[in-house]
Amino acid sequence: MFKALRSKNFKLFFYGQSVSVVGTWLQKTAVSWMVYSVTGSVFLLGLTTFLSMIPSLFLAPLAGSIIGRYDKHRAMILLQSLAMLQAGALALLIYLKIYNINFILALSLIQGVINAFDMTCRQTMMIDIVDNKEDLPNAVALNSTLNNFARIAGPALAGIILHNYGEDICFIGNFLSYIPVLISLLMMKITPHIKATDKFKMLEDFIEGLDYVKKETEMAKMLLMLMCSSLFVISFNTLMPVFAKDIFSGNAQTFSWFESAAGIGSIVSAIYLANLKRSDNMGKIMIAASLLLGFSIIILAYSNSLSVALICMALSGVGMMAQTSSINIYIQTQSIVSMRSRSISYYLMAYQGMIPVGSLIIGYVSHIIGTRNTVAIQGVISIISVIVYVYYKNRSASEEDLETCEIQYKN
Repeated sequence: MFKALRSKNFKLFFYGQSVSVVGTWLQKTAVSWMVYSVTGSVFLLGLTTFLSMIPSLFLAPLAGSIIGRYDKHRAMILLQSLAMLQAGALALLIYLKIYNINFILALSLIQGVINAFDMTCRQTMMIDIVDNKEDLPNAVALNSTLNNFARIAGPALAGIILHNYGEDICFIGNFLSYIPVLISLLMMKITPHIKATDKFKMLEDFIEGLDYVKKETEMAKMLLMLMCSSLFVISFNTLMPVFAKDIFSGNAQTFSWFESAAGIGSIVSAIYLANLKRSDNMGKIMIAASLLLGFSIIILAYSNSLSVALICMALSGVGMMAQTSSINIYIQTQSIVSMRSRSISYYLMAYQGMIPVGSLIIGYVSHIIGTRNTVAIQGVISIISVIVYVYYKNRSASEEDLETCEIQYKN
């Protein structure tokens, strides 16, 4: 399971991130709880998530082109430094008790811009910090495992801190968590990336990357599946503070249980993926994961038991993690070198870019038809998307078989 840690650079990256991502979840949990507690608005709750993620929709293709042309190691150091400054500004704001929602929304947008480039850089740098390229799927899965361990530890820790000490400690903790990751990045020894000799042409790069994805039909179908899930399904997470506070009459700690339950499920899924010896069954894993995600959130939507709801959150975590990571692994392993950064940027655009749009949609829809009904509809959409994906996948396979038979008949 830990074979990718044999690579020194990946080991440094892994250990540095293990602290930083816990801080990220501290801040994310604290922001969600604080915004909803201060404003009582589901719309503003969705808007905060929207602003922190929407830049990926527009900037991911640009990030893919830029990151592919310059030294990813130096870019990562710069981006993490900028993220630390953003976290410091938010920590200072809350420490001074300035609960200005406009400032918080503005800082969320800045975080989204940084993340659009940071996540593309982080994903494309994987192949440079893993010595044995056969360990790349394991490195992707381990990185996902790390993020989901943090998804348990971060919200759980945030629940304790919010309840006993206040939200400012969460934000200060996130600011300090960037120190280990910057130290680990500075300790890495990576062969400098040679700059591209041709000029940066965003439009040409975008068209070239889009044409490549279109030709890779299986990759294109997976990305469309991910886009549908991110837009209409995964964003159900945005409504968890409503489940915790209003439906189950809980507090900040109850909210942290929901986040941690999803994290536990995600870890189970990530461990399974990390132990895979081959990476050629990602399509089947994605289908099974999407079905599990759909059924689990339908049950969650109408559950009257907190225990059942938390179990469903754990199962949804298994589904979300397996769905997104299987697509990520497929793209990382199947893309040609010259197109990897752009392929990953389309992955991030379909994943991170669509979630904020979905957050706004479900925030509006839940206001009209209710939170429970909204989440149930999202589960149904997840199941329907699987049916459509399988139908077109089988149709394409049948057409290929027919073409092969016609060629053999002519010969």
